[in-house]
Amino acid sequence: MTDMEIALAHKPKPILEIAATAGLSAEECLLYGPYKAKVTRKPGKTGGKLVLVTAMTPTRMGEGKTTVSVGLADGLRHIGRRAMLCLREPSLGPVFGMKGGAAGGGYAQVVPMEDINLHFTGDIHAVTAANNLLAAAADNKVFQDGAGAFEDFTVTWRRCMDMNDRALRQGFDISAASEVMAILCLSEGIENLKERLGRAVAGVFPNGKRCTCAELGVHGAMAALLRDALLPNLVSTLEHTPTLIHGGPFANIAHGCNSLAATKLALSLADIVVTEAGFGADLGAEKFMDIKCRAGNLRPSCCVIVATARACAHHGGTANLAKHIENVTGVFRLPAVVAVNKFSSDTEADIDAIRNLCESMGVPCAVTEAWEKGGAGAELLASLVAARTDKADGACSYTYAPELPLAEKIHAVATCIYGADGVTFSPEAEGELSRLQDEGYGRLPVCVAKTQYSLSDDPKKLGRPEGFSPHITHVRLCAGAGFAVAYAGAILTMPGLPKKPAYEAIDIDNAGIISGLF
Repeated sequence: MTDMEIALAHKPKPILEIAATAGLSAEECLLYGPYKAKVTRKPGKTGGKLVLVTAMTPTRMGEGKTTVSVGLADGLRHIGRRAMLCLREPSLGPVFGMKGGAAGGGYAQVVPMEDINLHFTGDIHAVTAANNLLAAAADNKVFQDGAGAFEDFTVTWRRCMDMNDRALRQGFDISAASEVMAILCLSEGIENLKERLGRAVAGVFPNGKRCTCAELGVHGAMAALLRDALLPNLVSTLEHTPTLIHGGPFANIAHGCNSLAATKLALSLADIVVTEAGFGADLGAEKFMDIKCRAGNLRPSCCVIVATARACAHHGGTANLAKHIENVTGVFRLPAVVAVNKFSSDTEADIDAIRNLCESMGVPCAVTEAWEKGGAGAELLASLVAARTDKADGACSYTYAPELPLAEKIHAVATCIYGADGVTFSPEAEGELSRLQDEGYGRLPVCVAKTQYSLSDDPKKLGRPEGFSPHITHVRLCAGAGFAVAYAGAILTMPGLPKKPAYEAIDIDNAGIISGLF
């Protein structure tokens, strides 16, 4: 059966029943149809244990990190743990492009899958509208006051759209990479949202002074557009595990984590919360730790590293996986478990190679068959994770200290996380880093945007590359989100569609049944 056929064969429970199992009342839910809702309750005391799911460097097809996350949450409930799941919202770009949807797969998926992958509750559209309102406001200010204070003012704020479109690469980002998306995901309440939006930089005056959104007087209107988008979305897995899906930043060109609001809400409702960060541990997990956890004062109790025999073969062996294990256990000092996401084509020799590596590194390993069996296929993984979280003391480490200059933070990420010899900067990047230091932004964390297909900034360097130094081409301040983005190599913030895009298989029949999503 396909993912869609499996989803249709399992009728979801009404969302108010799911809410009740999570301890939420009907009055705390804004219904978006019978199977999804927004939650109005503010997070209480965050007493639950947090489990991060990350991965080794993926192939272009992905390694099933979301499927494993769903299976793990269901598996934890199988073994008697009160668990919840927190995921990011899918962007329409990958859904219609190459990677497909982001709702898990097989018997380990969240539902209603077609709604989640197509528009959902409109959060990303609200982000797009708020982002583009600021761009329009900045342009309008120049037009209306071009002979006054805004003479020769340069608008630096870029427009965005939630689609892969090469024609829009000049001046556009995909919505998932926009600063407004990051602001939404790191904000805790309307007041904090407005404050962050107000700090966002719209452009620069000829004397070098930056102009903020608050100075343009548009941050209140932007917050109004984002009022409902700020509320976490409640759905469930096929096995009825309560799931919060909220926020959708990419991890290669943004910070790659679901919202703080959703994570903290789940931690106030459940004993164990499973969440994921995009792509490999060099991207999503690093940003999860150095940006999200620092911003929200979160402490993961365990980290699951998803590996596949396919990815190990692609990278010429298990050395790439070993580096990700070292990052999690050595740099971040988190208890780790490796989840081998099993495919039908895997041989015992393939699986044994991963098991042997994990044994040599002292890390538990569980073969996971969540796609085929749901939570039952992830019970061993759930048991290992539960044992790790029970013993966790909440201690962890970060890649760099906040007081390090921005350039040294980038150097630390490159050398400690990627295994680089060092890092090089273009004159433009050096100049912007110097200006940011001088203007008092030096304590911000850094968000390195680079390829997801290699530990380096070159997607062709597979495995565990040596003797490389990522090249930072330019740097962008995201003052509202609270970090500086460093762009490494030939990274693009507006992706393109592949030769055979996924949209060719997507259709809808006269009964309104959508097919072709995966």
